[in-house]
Amino acid sequence: MKFIIIYITHKNMREAKKVASHLLGKRLIACVNYFPIQSSYWWKGKIESNKEIVTLVKTKKANWKKVQNEVKKIHPYETPCIMKLEVEADVDYAEWINKETK
Repeated sequence: MKFIIIYITHKNMREAKKVASHLLGKRLIACVNYFPIQSSYWWKGKIESNKEIVTLVKTKKANWKKVQNEVKKIHPYETPCIMKLEVEADVDYAEWINKETK
């Protein structure tokens, strides 16, 4: 059964948990995982390198735009990374995601 995972980067764990709590509170996501990463990227004409936190949030496909809009409202980055991955899991897990989200 299919659903989506949304990959979002954050400047630190505090900001990641703030965004995740906001999404969980609105029942737009069923679950979130946090991962520390090291990022290098072009920003305003130069290469930057920073530690970041990635969240993987799980939700139903219909919530993609809602999650994207909510993240943009509260995320401190000027251009946040918000990427959708379509995935498939066993029926029980996917049904749990659908049950726990609006």
